[in-house]
Parts: sequence; structure tokens; C-alpha cells
Amino acid sequence: MFSRIAAVFLGAILCASSTMAKLDIVEYLKLADEGVIYPSEAQIELLKTVVPEGIFQPAPSISDREFWEGIAATDSGKQWLEMASSKLEMAPEVPISDAIYRKAGLNGDRMLYKPRYYDTMKRLEAFMLAECLENEGRFLPQVEIYVQAILDMKSWVHPNHDKRNDVLDGKRISIDLGARKFGSDMALVKVLLEDRLPETMRKEIDREIQRRIVDVYLTSCQTGDRNCSWIDGTSNWNSVCTSGSVFTTIAGANQAEQRLGAVGSALNSMAHYLSGFDKDGYCSEGIGYWGYGFGHYLYLAEILHDYTDGQIDLFEWDGSDKLKNVGTFPEKAHIQHGNFPAFSDSKPKVSNDGGHFAKALATKHYGSQWPYDLNFEDAIERMIHWKTPFAESPKEEGINLADLTFFREMGVVVSRGKQDVPLSIAIKAGHNAENHNHDDVGSYSLMLGEDFPTRDIGSASYNAMATATNQKGKARNSWGHSVPRINNTLQSRGREFEGRILETEFLESSDRVVMDILPAYELPVMESLVRTMLNDKSGVGTIVVTDEFVAKEAVTFGTAIMTYAKYDILDSNTIILTTEHYRMRADIVSKGGALKIVDEVVPVILGSFKTAYRIGVDFVDPLEKGSISIRYTPLDG
Repeated sequence: MFSRIAAVFLGAILCASSTMAKLDIVEYLKLADEGVIYPSEAQIELLKTVVPEGIFQPAPSISDREFWEGIAATDSGKQWLEMASSKLEMAPEVPISDAIYRKAGLNGDRMLYKPRYYDTMKRLEAFMLAECLENEGRFLPQVEIYVQAILDMKSWVHPNHDKRNDVLDGKRISIDLGARKFGSDMALVKVLLEDRLPETMRKEIDREIQRRIVDVYLTSCQTGDRNCSWIDGTSNWNSVCTSGSVFTTIAGANQAEQRLGAVGSALNSMAHYLSGFDKDGYCSEGIGYWGYGFGHYLYLAEILHDYTDGQIDLFEWDGSDKLKNVGTFPEKAHIQHGNFPAFSDSKPKVSNDGGHFAKALATKHYGSQWPYDLNFEDAIERMIHWKTPFAESPKEEGINLADLTFFREMGVVVSRGKQDVPLSIAIKAGHNAENHNHDDVGSYSLMLGEDFPTRDIGSASYNAMATATNQKGKARNSWGHSVPRINNTLQSRGREFEGRILETEFLESSDRVVMDILPAYELPVMESLVRTMLNDKSGVGTIVVTDEFVAKEAVTFGTAIMTYAKYDILDSNTIILTTEHYRMRADIVSKGGALKIVDEVVPVILGSFKTAYRIGVDFVDPLEKGSISIRYTPLDG
């Protein structure tokens, strides 16, 4: 029954004088059943006033020749048709064998299956849209081959997300980053091509969408079972899998009640996802996952805005500045020359090959000034652009970066030099339970011009060995970061293991940050451990990172320089780092005792597929107190 409380809320939320009143998401969320993602009865009643009863048609079907011929006449339409035509003669991809699936899951080796998974979907998308543009039947045979191949797959889940092969063996059905994409493509091909597909194939698509996506998603939202464990998460999994599951349901489910439940579940679920961002917009997953995760949040916002004629507006959400801050994260996190901090599983640069949907919508809705191109590879993103073309991209030369960015809640500072060859640094306090966490409290990345003489080495290649966290040399623990190691003890993992900003001083000529990083370690013997960063912006610039410690008894103590650069160890106090364009001198000064330098290769395959090095800087003898300062000074510039 629709409660009196909900009725009061409904009166407050929807203005009777307007047929286009927006759903008040803040009030909607107040009506949720605690701990349940599926919408409550009161929420369902509100949704009925804004969600249409029919299915979602993301673009006109192939029979609307006026629309598709109009698109075919555009440069973008011509480019898409040319691209699809070039793929027609390629041998069709087929699903991976059970043996390869099991091997990929066991080893965590994505290269065994991922290219084939995504080539299958990319070609299907190319052919289905090309057929809509051309309407001559030339692409239909390939469309049918790829659709049938996907329908025949025992599992739509990535093998490394099916460790026990339960999905492959039919013991359960799960939705992950792969399955949500297969489901979306199946729903899309059906609503676009309609009777151009055989009736038996359309019925099979209906059956598989219902079985593999709709029923699984809605059941998980109602019961919280493990088949969609991401529904209340704060990482990119939530926004990516939710957007795909919701698109598949509203475009493919035959029951209006299920479409309504999916929309309502998405709103409750996105409250969890957005809680993973700080109020100042910081994305702990890094710039790549910002594009992937927040991009799919914006994708969900776009399709729900379209489906409800703007009555559900996730672009606005709660009316605060938080989404604007998230939307403008790229220009705030940017260090210089298109590079970003590589904290956690992030990379310093983002590929220009597709993936610019987030930037385009962030520009449209939040005034982002980060440049993008319109090379959208995803079919639904491309159709969104065709229906409502995006504004022209901001120009790179128009970006005016501030001297400093301080993400206060996470304790991340980007201090930018303004020299002819700028010397800049990004350093973090953070905590060790972040999304895609590395145990990296205190880590930093230093840039000279367009090069990184030293930096957080970023992501490890995703396989079973490289993603381990409990062995020396694995890139995800603090051994692989520019942070102290004490009594051979590394940082611990968990929300309580955090860095705390103690003091900041941001001036025109210099920036200084003082942080307590001792809470990141479980070391009762330690009394204090403070890291100080000073960026002196005068002249060619100098950056100094100092660690000071006090212990109750003598401890072994050392820190590290992490680098991909070439280096020469001149003595125990001097190292020359050589990048592609520049050289930098690292002068090391200690108080309390003599130092030794121990350099080691990082023994895992990294996401960059380059070799990284850990240059250990350690006291020779145990000490009760001491300090190590590393002074970085350009030799060229």
C-alpha cells in the first residue's frame, strides 16, 4: 500500500501544476528500505509518475529511414559505415573454448580471452549500426553470426570473475563488466533491427536477456545475493554494471514492472557509487577509472533522462556542487603535459582511442575544460551523440591550470611549478582501503617537463601473481612505493591505516605539506613518522621529500625512490636520474647515521609493460631516531 508518509512526500516532490516535474532524488532516497537496493513500495509509487510504461527506444529503429539517412549523410555516419565495411571480410570471432576459459580464470590472464570478447562485441556494434545506416542487408549475415555466437556462449562473464567456473558450469548466473556489455548489445540489436532478424533469433535474444541479465539483476537488488555483489559498491563496477543492466532491462524486458524496478534500483545503487567520491570531486581510482566509472554514471544519467523526458535527472542528482566537482576532476588532478598521478591502479596518461564520452558529457553538464574528441567506439554512446550532438571540445591551450590543487578530504596535493621546464609533484596522504587500493600512504610522483624522473609506478598487469599484496615486490604493497619500510615491515591494509595532513603552507614561491604517515603502519615501537614535501619554485626548481622518525628502540629504517628512468648511483648520497628529455640529480642527506643504496627490479609485469626499479635508501645501522631527505634538482632545463 502507498503509505500516508509517501503521499506527503509525493505532494512535496511533484508539482501538480506541471506535467514535467522532476523527481526529487533526495526525497526519493529517504523512502528506501534500509539495506535493500530494490525500490520500496513508496518509491515505486513515485516512479510510476515519471517512468513511462513502454520500453526504452535508444534511437529510432531501422525502419525510420528519415532519421538514419540523415545520420548516414553526416561525416560521422560516413566514417562509421567505412569502418564497418572494412571489417566485413575479417574472419568472424567465436567464443573462447571451455579449456581457455578455465585456464584464463585460473591464471587471471586477461589476454587469453579479453581481445576476443571485446572484438566480438565491437564488430557486432559496427555491423548493426552500419546496417541501420545503409539498409541494404549487406551487414545482416555478419550480424546474425555474431549474435548467435554470443547467444551460444555458456558464460558472458569474464573468466577471471568466475574463479570456480560456477557460471561456466551452469551452477549460477552472474553479471560482471563483460556480461552487462553482452546484454546491452543483445537488447540494442533487437530494438534497432527488429524484423530484419529472424523471429527465432529475436525470441532467443528475449529469453537470454531475461535469464542472464534482467532476472539476475532484479533478484540481486531484492535479496543482495552474491551474483551482483557490486550493487552497493563505490567503485566503477557499480556504475558500469548498473548502467548496462538497466539499459538491457528498460530496452529488452517485456514487463513494465521489471523496467520500473530496474530504474528504481539504479537510483538507490548510485547513491552508494557517488559516496565513493569526496565532496571536492577526488576520484581515488584515478583518471582512467574516472573516465570508465563516472563515464558510465553519465551514460546511465543520459539514458534515464531520455527515457523519462528529463523527469529523472542524475546529472543534477542532489543539487549540490559535488557532481560538478567530480565532473571537473581531470583538470584539477592534471599535473602537466597531459599527465596525471598514477596512484593505485591508475596510469599517468589516458589513451586517446575512444573513452572520451565522460569528458564530452562533463563539458556539457559541468563546464569541464578538459579537451576531448568525438571518437566514441561504443554504439550506444555513438547513438547518443547522433541524437543530440555534443558541443565543440574545449581547446587544450585554453586550460589554465592553477598553481596548486588540494583535495582536502583525501589529503592529495598537486603542486605545479611555473618554470620554463616546470618541476611539479603530486603527493598523497590517503588511506589503505581506497578503491583499487595500493598500500601507498605518502606516495608521490614528480614531473620535470613531460617526463617522470620518479613516480608511483601505478598498476600491475592483471594476473594472479601481480595482484597479490602480501609478498615482497608486488606492486600493490608498500614495497613498490616511495614510502618508508621499518623493521622490514610494510604498510597495513584497511581504512584505519591512513595518512593525516598536519600542516600546509601554499605560497606563490613554494608549497609545503607535512603529513603524519605513522598510522599506516602497525608498529608499536614507533613514536612518530612524519613526511614533509617542499616544492621550492624559484629558479629551475627544487623538490625535497623528508622522512623523520622517532622510535622507542633502535629500528631498521629506509625509504625508496621508485622510477622507470635510467639511473646512475654515484655514491650513497647521490643518484642521477635520466629520462627521455632531462636529467635530474637526487641528493640524499641523512641525520643519525650513514646510508646505503640498494636498487632492485620490481619483479612483476606492470600495466605500462615497462621495467620499474626500486632504489632503496636505507640506514646502515638501526637507529632510535633519524631522518632522510631526498632533494631533487634538475640538471637540464
